[in-house]
Amino acid sequence: MTDRHELARFLRGRRELLVPADVGLPGEPSRRTHGLRREEVAELAHMSVDYYARLEQARGPRPSPRILDALTGVFRLTPAERTHLFRLAGTQVTPLAAPVRTVRPHVAALLERIPDTAAVVTDATYDVIAWNPLAGALFGGGDLDARPNLARRRFLGRPMESSSAEEFGYVLVARLRRAADRYPHDPGLARLLAELRAGSEEFGQIWETDPVHAPGHRTKTLTHPEAGRLRVNCDVLTVPHDDQQVVFVTADPGTPSARALRQLAAAGRDFSAR
Repeated sequence: MTDRHELARFLRGRRELLVPADVGLPGEPSRRTHGLRREEVAELAHMSVDYYARLEQARGPRPSPRILDALTGVFRLTPAERTHLFRLAGTQVTPLAAPVRTVRPHVAALLERIPDTAAVVTDATYDVIAWNPLAGALFGGGDLDARPNLARRRFLGRPMESSSAEEFGYVLVARLRRAADRYPHDPGLARLLAELRAGSEEFGQIWETDPVHAPGHRTKTLTHPEAGRLRVNCDVLTVPHDDQQVVFVTADPGTPSARALRQLAAAGRDFSAR
């Protein structure tokens, strides 16, 4: 059952939290409205101003899933907030259309504050969507510019790893199975899974075991074309609101691998400064 008054309050509150710059609209020095205008929300959500106004006045009809997803996008709701919105509207929560493939500014800024650590951000399907200079030097800047998919690289390509590759395969499949449950209608994920099943018998075998792995700490050995064999630590920070992971790659202090990473970091900084 729709809780019209709570839905109206929720929509007003989220509208007032945003400013035009948050949604790509030009600001106005003399603007008096606190937050976005109703007209702006309606335009961004592709609905009539009258329809949106009635929702905020607790006198509108029950919104459809399409309308609710449009408002989710405008207000940049987290998955938990989206679920809450659907429940207020008295509408069954539908699966998310697709994983979030953009990086929040504070996450992107974090990558730049750790110059001696290689860091990459992956979305729920293991697409690499952001990285810092050391990660570019470690994994190949040109490869990262193409925004590779780590699962595709692991099962269909030639991964850099010379150890722990088998374990990483189970980690990849576990996360992809969760993604398939959460985003059953995402065509990009469907294409990826079809490629992996067709091109890798190993992928299919691991998929059938229904592996479960939580993000954590792993140690692996990488073979770099210039730096040679590197023993590194991989630690994962989750960004639950966007179903993303930040992977930090470091080496134990004082080791040859740590010195090699520092040299790669310096080379990456020199290259970016040109």
